[in-house]
Amino acid sequence: MSDADSSPARDLLDRAADRVLDLTVLERLAIAAASTVLALLIGLVVVAAAGYDPAQFLRFVFVGSFGDAGATARTLKFTTILTLTGVAVAIAFRAGVFNIGVQGQFVVGGFTTVVTILWLAPVFPTGTVGGVLLMVFGTLAAVVAAGAYGALPGILKAYADANEIITTIMLNFVAVGVVGYLVEGAFRGEGNRAPNTERLPEYVSLPRIVYDNPDFSILGFAVALLVVALVAVVMARTTVGYDMVTSGYQQAAATFSGVDAERTIVTTMTFSGMVAGVAGAVFAIMIQGYYSDPAGVGTYGFDAIAVSLLAANNPLGVVPASLLFGGLDSAASYISINSDVPVQLIDGIVGLVVLFVAAPELFRMAAKRTGLGGADR
Repeated sequence: MSDADSSPARDLLDRAADRVLDLTVLERLAIAAASTVLALLIGLVVVAAAGYDPAQFLRFVFVGSFGDAGATARTLKFTTILTLTGVAVAIAFRAGVFNIGVQGQFVVGGFTTVVTILWLAPVFPTGTVGGVLLMVFGTLAAVVAAGAYGALPGILKAYADANEIITTIMLNFVAVGVVGYLVEGAFRGEGNRAPNTERLPEYVSLPRIVYDNPDFSILGFAVALLVVALVAVVMARTTVGYDMVTSGYQQAAATFSGVDAERTIVTTMTFSGMVAGVAGAVFAIMIQGYYSDPAGVGTYGFDAIAVSLLAANNPLGVVPASLLFGGLDSAASYISINSDVPVQLIDGIVGLVVLFVAAPELFRMAAKRTGLGGADR
């Protein structure tokens, strides 16, 4: 293609990038909400084209997500994990770093939690006090392990100029492979036919408050909200958070003002990994009660990317975004059991939502990184 032919296309891209980069947070949230509605409408058209009643499908979505106490608890269960993993992704994205490795950090955190609790249980008292102490130590161990695992691609990027997208994707496979090997072998529970660790002691669990659901506790959701508040404060009210956000918005200005770019990258990835570790700990304690082959664990770390993009990478916006995706996941579970709608069709509609939500934000992030729009922003 000649320069004369390519110039109009480049001008169009630059104008689009200019417009996207100048969007306010509210405008980005509005676009994300409109994209979600549009994706759902297209999804209903696909449902009708496939020969199913879209009105009935829509009713199933509502009933499956908030129709009764059980559906609401299921929605909040998914929301809890997506909120924590979504915030982990948002921390990195706001600092201009692509942490695609939240899934691996989530797996490392969950496995470390279970192993720590099983190791410490014999030396701690039983009962409520011992259960609380074990959960605290298990979560702290997850934060340390997942934070260290997140720091690794940060160090590689900061001091070896390694592309963090590639390294974090590779580390996801490493985490799943190594933890799967350990669960299959050395850490497999005695007598277990399935590749699972031993179960956590019965007194190591979150109490069933409000919802009588075996794999959801409102306290787990409260922990997620507490982490969101903590991250929001750190990002907005502390020097460390200011350095991270400034580096994300305007790296050149941040460096000129004395921000250590390499240290900020490592700090960001470590902080992101620590939050992913909390997600892994809550998942292991509240939902599983043991740890299984991570190849079969939900892809919360990957879904969190769409959650973060829908929230415009704002930690507070992650909560309603997670609620939307949690509701869709819950509805998908309900519809797959209670209707003849194929699960592939449900997954396709969820995929449409992810695609429509992610596209504008990914273009914005790519424009910022590549200099589209004619300015280094």
